[in-house]
Amino acid sequence: MTGDAAVLLSGARPLRIATLGDRRRAVLGAAIGTTIEWYDFLLYATAAALVFNKLFFPRQDPLTGAMLAFSTYALGFMARPLGAVVFGHFGDRIGRKKLLMASLFVMGGATFAIGLLPSFNTVGVWAPIMLTLLRLVQGFGLGGEWAGAILMAAEYSDAPRRGFWCGLVQAGGAAGNLLATGILAIMAATQTNEAFLSWGWRVPFLFSAALIGVGLWVRFSIAESPVFEQAIGGADGPHRAPIVEALRTKGGSVALGAALKLGENISYYVMTAFTITYVTEVLKLPRSVALNGVMAGGVAGAVSMPLWSWLSDKIGRKPVYGFGALGVGLWLFVFFPLVRTGSPTVIALAILVGVLIHSAMNGPQGAFIAELFPTRVRYSGASLSYQLPAIVGGSLAPIISIGLLRATGSTVPIAIYVLVACGVSFVATLLAKETKGKTFPEIDG
Repeated sequence: MTGDAAVLLSGARPLRIATLGDRRRAVLGAAIGTTIEWYDFLLYATAAALVFNKLFFPRQDPLTGAMLAFSTYALGFMARPLGAVVFGHFGDRIGRKKLLMASLFVMGGATFAIGLLPSFNTVGVWAPIMLTLLRLVQGFGLGGEWAGAILMAAEYSDAPRRGFWCGLVQAGGAAGNLLATGILAIMAATQTNEAFLSWGWRVPFLFSAALIGVGLWVRFSIAESPVFEQAIGGADGPHRAPIVEALRTKGGSVALGAALKLGENISYYVMTAFTITYVTEVLKLPRSVALNGVMAGGVAGAVSMPLWSWLSDKIGRKPVYGFGALGVGLWLFVFFPLVRTGSPTVIALAILVGVLIHSAMNGPQGAFIAELFPTRVRYSGASLSYQLPAIVGGSLAPIISIGLLRATGSTVPIAIYVLVACGVSFVATLLAKETKGKTFPEIDG
C-alpha cells in the first residue's frame, strides 16, 4: 500500500508540502508580526521607567513612583496566561493564522489608546486606572501572539533547520524592543524635558497604528500551517478542550517549558527595564545613556538570536540553552559594577554583552518549547509554558529589583536573585530531552 493510500484510508488529510518560498513567507510574516507585537508590549516597559511614574503617579518619590508604574506594567504579564488559554484553545481548534491576525488587533489597539490617555493632573485617579486596564488588554493580546508566531515558523520548517527559522522569529522580540527604545530615544533627544513629558512620549504609542497595518498586510498573505491542517484533518479532528488535554497528557512538559523560560524572562527585564530606572533615578544619568544602552542590547539580541539558534541545530538545544542560563546568571555580578561606572560606553557594553549571552536562551527557546508538544495541543501547551512564568518572572522582576535595592542599598542581592532564576532554567535544561532534528511525526508519535 502506498503512503498516499494509507493516508486516505486513515481519514487523514495529506500533508501539503511547503516550498522554500512558502517557508520564507511564513517566517517573514511571523517575524514582522512578532516585532510589532513586542514593540507594543516593550514600549510600555521603557515608558514606565521614564514617563509613567511622573505622569500617572506624580505624588511619589522617584523610586516609589517607579515601583507603582512597574506595578501597572506587571499587570500586563498577569494577563498573559489568560491570553494563552483563550488563544491557545482556538489556535488548536481553528488554526494559527486567524489567531495571529486577532492578536495584532488586540495589542495594537490597546497601545494606540495608551498614547491618547490623559495624565493624572488632568483626570486624577482615572488616569492610572485607564492605564492599568489598557495594560491588561496588551498582556492578553501578547499571551496569544508568541506561540502562534513560533508555530507558524516551526510547522513550516524542515526539522534540521527548525531552530534557525524559529530563531528569526525570536529575534523579532529584540527588534521590537530596539524599535521602541529607538523611537523614544529620538523623541527624548530632540525635545525639551517638558515637551517630551507633554506629548513626545505619545508619538511611539500612536505610531503603533501604522505598524498594525503593515503586520496585517504581511500576515494576510500567509497560508495556514500545513502541519496543523494535516493534524486536524484526520478522523479525530481537533480536541474539544486542547488546554485540558495539554495539561492532562503533557503537564510535565508545560512545567519544564515554564522552568526553561523563567531565568530568561527575569534576567532580560532586570538588564533592560530595571536598569533604565537604575541609571536615571539612582545614578542620575541622562535618559539617553539608558536608552542607548538598551538599544545596544537590542542590536545584540536581534543579530545573535538566529546565530545561537543555528548553533542549536548543529550541537543541540540543551548545550546552547544551558550555556545561556549559566552565563547570564554569572554575568549579573559583573554587570552592575560596570553600570555603576557611569560611563555611557561601559553601560552600553554591559547591556550588550548581557543580552548577547541571554540570546543563547532566547534564540533556541521557540523551537525548544514547540518541540515539547504534539501538534494537536501545541498552541495550548507552548503558550502556557511561555506565559505562566510571566506571573512571577518578568512581571515582578523590576519591582523585586527596586525593592531589593531600597532594602539593602546594594545590587548584589539583585544579581543573586537573577542567578537563582537562571539556576532553575539550567536545571530544566539538564532534565529536558534533546529535541533537535526531530520531525513533528516523531514528536506526535
